Amino acid sequence: MRVIAALSALVIGFTGISASADEPVDIREWKVPYEESRPRDPFAHDATSVWFAGQRTGYLAHLNTETGDIHKVDLKDGSGPHNLIVGSDGVVWYAGNKTALIGRYDPMTKAIEEIAMPDPNARDPHTLIFDENEEHIWFTLQGSNMIGRLNIETRKVDLIPSQTERSRPYGIKMAPNGSIWVVLFGAPKLAQIDPETMALREIELPRDTARPRRLEILADGSVWYVDYAGGMLGKYDPATEEFEEWALPQGEGSRPYGMASDSEGRLWMVATGVSPNVFFGFDPGSEKFIGATDIPSGGGTVRHMHYHQPSGAVWFGTDTNYVGRAIVTPPQTE
Repeated sequence: MRVIAALSALVIGFTGISASADEPVDIREWKVPYEESRPRDPFAHDATSVWFAGQRTGYLAHLNTETGDIHKVDLKDGSGPHNLIVGSDGVVWYAGNKTALIGRYDPMTKAIEEIAMPDPNARDPHTLIFDENEEHIWFTLQGSNMIGRLNIETRKVDLIPSQTERSRPYGIKMAPNGSIWVVLFGAPKLAQIDPETMALREIELPRDTARPRRLEILADGSVWYVDYAGGMLGKYDPATEEFEEWALPQGEGSRPYGMASDSEGRLWMVATGVSPNVFFGFDPGSEKFIGATDIPSGGGTVRHMHYHQPSGAVWFGTDTNYVGRAIVTPPQTE
């Protein structure tokens, strides 16, 4: 494995922002009426229909962006919903982080189904993703040190233990070739899973102090991650097994957390170690940081982000009790 220092890019990150890169991103926020509920992980079903979870007070909620109306669906006490995703059929799936389950909510019937983990050690489903055809949900279990797969049709759950103790599997994404990638927040590693064999392999990051928290995978298969501990953006090329890293403009204490990629192959992230939190992007083609914009509510901490391509929007929740939308690409028109 060869590590590339990318020193020229480091300089650009701090001083070489182009004129277009100075343009702020259009951010709008909606205040959530449920106080101190930690609204998080919004997922846009379409341009006007957005679902999010209330982690602290245990709910799912729907935002209509045209009217601003928010409708709450209460979950059972102690659910601690950590993340949700919405299928093409409009069904909401959520991670019951404190109840060792994956939940299914059907907005048409109002029915909630709870799918328990098959192992008592699998106590905290964390972040969910669909595979390409929505046949499975892949998910991390941070404290349990596992990665899981739910068969949506049969409801069967398979669990894969991490190879490194206390590695804290966190962010999860699927690559264009169908392989599953995970960042290990408790260790300086990435993990890759073969969905056919369920075999897992771990890849060490170039710095043993790194603590990757979220990741994105671009169309070329490159794996990008944010190092929460070191204030870095990293790239791993599975084809060459090479790493590149860039220091973030907000410095070592920037604590990058939420992350998303857009249809133009750019990365978007939030520096949570500064106040207000700063939403900004990185263009891999020019190796420049772009669009730095303060989050109007301050953000507090932005933990996860979702890009909805038809509306050109990155969605995020804040610890200041807002749900936010950043327009990063032109909305598609019919």
